[in-house]
Amino acid sequence: MEGTPLSSLCTPALVLDVEKVKRNAQKMIERCAAMGVTLRPHMKTHKTLECADIMTGGSRRCIVVSTLAEASFFAERGYDDILYAYNLPFDKVERCAALSEKLDLFQVLLDHPDALQQLKKRPLKEGRLWHVWLKLDCGNGRAGILHSEPEALELALDIAETPGVELTGVYAHCGNTYHCKGMEQIQAVARETTNFTLHFMEKLKTVGIICKSSIGSTPSCSHPVKEMEQLSEVHPGNYAFYDVQQSLIGSCTLEDVAVRVLTRVIGHCPHRNQLLIDCGWTGLSLDGAGKLPSGYAVIEGHPNLKLLSMTQEHGRVEPITGKLDYSKFPLGTLLSLIPYHSCATAMMHPVYHVTSEGRVIGKWAPTRGW
Repeated sequence: MEGTPLSSLCTPALVLDVEKVKRNAQKMIERCAAMGVTLRPHMKTHKTLECADIMTGGSRRCIVVSTLAEASFFAERGYDDILYAYNLPFDKVERCAALSEKLDLFQVLLDHPDALQQLKKRPLKEGRLWHVWLKLDCGNGRAGILHSEPEALELALDIAETPGVELTGVYAHCGNTYHCKGMEQIQAVARETTNFTLHFMEKLKTVGIICKSSIGSTPSCSHPVKEMEQLSEVHPGNYAFYDVQQSLIGSCTLEDVAVRVLTRVIGHCPHRNQLLIDCGWTGLSLDGAGKLPSGYAVIEGHPNLKLLSMTQEHGRVEPITGKLDYSKFPLGTLLSLIPYHSCATAMMHPVYHVTSEGRVIGKWAPTRGW
C-alpha cells in the first residue's frame, strides 16, 4: 500500500483513521435518513474541508459552525446553507451581514431581544432577510432562553414580526447527554429535549408561526429516540471522530474512535517509576482533568500505563500497578494516546495526519480562530 509509516512522523502528532471517519459519518447519514430528518453536521470538532465533505456526503450544503472563522472558511470553499450556531456576538454583526449578503443561505442564532435589536440596526442589502434561529435551553443549562418561560414565545413572535428578519427555526443543544452513562440515560435526555422542543413548536403554531426544529448532540444522535422523527433537523458533530468520553457515555465503542495522538518516550525516570513522553497539554489538552483510570488519555495497547500528568511539552507516564520494565520502552518508543475529548485535542494541532491501514496517506489542515 502507498503511504509512509507512522514512525516517519514527528511527534506529538494527531493521526486519524480515515476509514473510521467515513464509517462513523455514513452511519449517522443512514440513521438520520431512517428517521426522515435532515442531518446538519457540526464542523466544530474537525474544522476541515475534507471531513466536512465526508460528513455532508459531498453536498457542501447544510452545516453548523461555532465560529465565524469556520463559516468563512467553508463559504470560501463552496459551502452554503451555513448555520452559525452561537449567540450573536455584537462585535461580529458586520461579518455576519457580509456572509448573509454573499451566500444563498447564512443563518444566525440568538436568545435575547438585544441581539434582535442589533439585526434591526443592520438591514441587509437588496431586500435580503436575516435568517434567525431561536436558541432554547431545554435543560442543558448553557446558552438559550428557557423553553418554558413566556419570554421565549414573546421573543419568537418578535423575531417573526420584525421586518427584514425571518424566524427560520428553533434550536436546542442537549449537551446534558454528556452526563449520561449508557443508552437508556442518553435516550431519556434526548426524549425530554425533543418533547420540550416539540411542545414549544406547538405553542408557535397556536400563534400562526411555522418554522424548523432542531436538536442535537453526538450521544442523542448516536442513539436516537422515535420522538426525534418529528423534528426537522439534528446537528451532532463529534461523531466523526468520537473519543474516550463518548465511549464512556455509551455513544460508541473505543474501537469507533478515529483519532490518536502519537508520542515518543524521551526519558526514563526510575527514581519515580515513570516514563517521560514528548506530549504535554499542548498536544492533548487537559480536558477530562486526568480522571480516567489511565489518567488524561487511554494509552493504546498498554492497559497498565497511566498518563499521570502533563506540563506544556512533557507528559509523565507511570504504571497503574507494579514496576516499569524500561527494557520494553527504550527511548524513541512510539506510544498511541486515545484522547479523552477529541474536539479539544484536535484544536491543539495545526495539521492532522490521515492514515489508512496503518499508513500515512495525507494531511488535513483545519481552520483556526474566531
